[in-house]
Amino acid sequence: MKNNNWKDRLGTVYSTNPDFKYDTGGEEREADTLPNGKQSLRISLDKKNRRGKTVTLITGFRGRHEDLAALGKLLKMKCGAGGSAGEGEIIIQGDVRRKVADILAGEGYGVKIMNA
Repeated sequence: MKNNNWKDRLGTVYSTNPDFKYDTGGEEREADTLPNGKQSLRISLDKKNRRGKTVTLITGFRGRHEDLAALGKLLKMKCGAGGSAGEGEIIIQGDVRRKVADILAGEGYGVKIMNA
């Protein structure tokens, strides 16, 4: 079925060419993941909006969502803690900044602990 949603074509000039395809810009390509050595990850402690619970927050990851999820899974497994990965950041439950820094450094990532 043909996609004929007029909202996707706002700002497009009408064309009489029957083979014309509207470029709606709906497909955004994810950026390729940088090599581990070129990544600079920041590790911090966070309590905001978490009902007083402490979490270790890893930010600064640049790359595909699948690679972020894989790194988050590795960190959660090696730290023996729960957490999540999404929107360019990894959350690990508890204060495990030093352990996370050691794991990431062992994997070849550039690491900076923000509020030690």
